Amino acid sequence: MTITFIGHRKPQFYNGFRQQLKELLLSLIDDRNADIFLFGSRSDFNDLCLEVVTEIQKERPDIKRVYVRAEYPHINKDYEDYLLGYYDATYIPKNVAEAGKAAYVERNFHMIDKADLCIFYYDENYKPPLKSFARGRLNREQPKSGTKTAYEYAIKQQKKIINLFGLSAR
Repeated sequence: MTITFIGHRKPQFYNGFRQQLKELLLSLIDDRNADIFLFGSRSDFNDLCLEVVTEIQKERPDIKRVYVRAEYPHINKDYEDYLLGYYDATYIPKNVAEAGKAAYVERNFHMIDKADLCIFYYDENYKPPLKSFARGRLNREQPKSGTKTAYEYAIKQQKKIINLFGLSAR
């Protein structure tokens, strides 16, 4: 079973969240044969999930951590060795390498497509920080949350979802 993780960049974890995440993942590994974990980047939720899966891997060495890149279609040996210090494999999907500004969205879609289960940390009320859309101007725009885009895509693809924001399952 393949699992992917997608969540907001700066979530607020409650006390005990890490332990509940670990218990959930151990249950998925032991009861549902979860063995491949897909990771993206640029999220504290992702970082925490990687830490927990890495900790579990010491007890369950057959599980694999895979980093799906959204940047750097061609990497040199030094960078690959660096990544393989944290993950067991890394790759960039062809459509992601050619996606330009949409690379992170396309990477998340790819991970969702490959996953049997998507674990999200998605708060429907979250709004990313405002961004200026013109240099030197005070005009601001509200960007759409990448996690929201991914969550909506996972629902559309009828994926099994666990949203850890409210500890609710779909």
